[in-house]
Amino acid sequence: MQPKELLDLATTFGNPLYVYDADKIEVQYNRLTSAFAKVEKLRINYAMKALSNISILKLLKNLGSGLDTVSIQEVQLGLHAGFTPDKIIFTPNGVSFEEIEEVAKMGVQINIDNLSILEHFGAKYPKIPVCIRINPHVMAGGNENISVGHIDSKFGISIYQIPHVLRIVENTKMNINGIHMHTGSDILDIEVFLYASEILFDAAKQFKNLEFLDFGSGFKVPYKKGDIETNIEELGKKLTKRFLAFEKEYGRELTLAFEPGKFLVSEAGYFLAKVNVIKQTTSTVFAGIDSGFNHLIRPMFYGSQHGIENISNPKGKERFYTVVGYICETDTFANNRRIAEIHEGDTLCFKNAGAYCFSMASNYNSRFKPAEVLWKNGKGHLIRERETFEDLLQNQILIEV
Repeated sequence: MQPKELLDLATTFGNPLYVYDADKIEVQYNRLTSAFAKVEKLRINYAMKALSNISILKLLKNLGSGLDTVSIQEVQLGLHAGFTPDKIIFTPNGVSFEEIEEVAKMGVQINIDNLSILEHFGAKYPKIPVCIRINPHVMAGGNENISVGHIDSKFGISIYQIPHVLRIVENTKMNINGIHMHTGSDILDIEVFLYASEILFDAAKQFKNLEFLDFGSGFKVPYKKGDIETNIEELGKKLTKRFLAFEKEYGRELTLAFEPGKFLVSEAGYFLAKVNVIKQTTSTVFAGIDSGFNHLIRPMFYGSQHGIENISNPKGKERFYTVVGYICETDTFANNRRIAEIHEGDTLCFKNAGAYCFSMASNYNSRFKPAEVLWKNGKGHLIRERETFEDLLQNQILIEV
């Protein structure tokens, strides 16, 4: 999107504001499906925890996507957005058995990553198909907070516990129809991903009635000019060749599944915020905006970097700024960043704001959550209203004390 288009949206809908480019989401979806075009049965399950607005879900549904969910509430949102149960996979961690039961009764594919839950579920519901999430013991993510396939991770059943899994399957006569792994986000080296895939293939040989193999996702997107990103096209060629060979070895056609979140929506997102103050100290020039980590926590949470552009003065002379929020504690978006000269009242645009940004927003400091807009067919469509004071009071009960 162009600075003027974004600035017009900020004028129309106000700041702070999240904007999502529908065309970019479609480009990323088609890029992934094209990379694996030679696979007869390919299924993309959008990891909706990245961005769960129901209009975004409907957009992806219309592109042909399925849905990856991690809570019963996400399942319910997916159903509300029009996904049928057979297009949804439920991959929880640490939830109650009752929640898993309830989702299973909805007809959604269950993915289990715990031996005790697997045995309990198999004993009670042996006829309901189940996918097993394995832990390949591979460090593939780009940050320890988002790497989930290593030996100390809470996710998945260890590959060394496969004999135990097989004993449970034999004892309960349960139906294992899928094998799954997810190594983590921001995969830098596809060879590491391919190495983990071999572990998944080896595990899959132990189960005779599989319908699909789910390789998770974690594909890295660029956060700045010249940044490293996952080479999807190369991965597509190499993994497709290996997958087709495995199908022949296994003796039946299988579905190849992925569950991308960030890859599909990150680059489509923009976060717009107005500059409240310029503050010069003895060593730093601060640009303070009308937002904080209550709206965009990723930089403070795990050091993510978002490109920042002054869309009110895109061609201005660059100066160095530390961009901060209005939360009354350390609340920094960027340190000593080169940005076109900023004045009070300007609108700053944060790039790569589509994934894990609004979905992690809160009402900290009793601030309202921003509005969300979908840019489609050259027009901005409001898909979430800005919160009001009444929203803060909803569900609160004032009692006499």
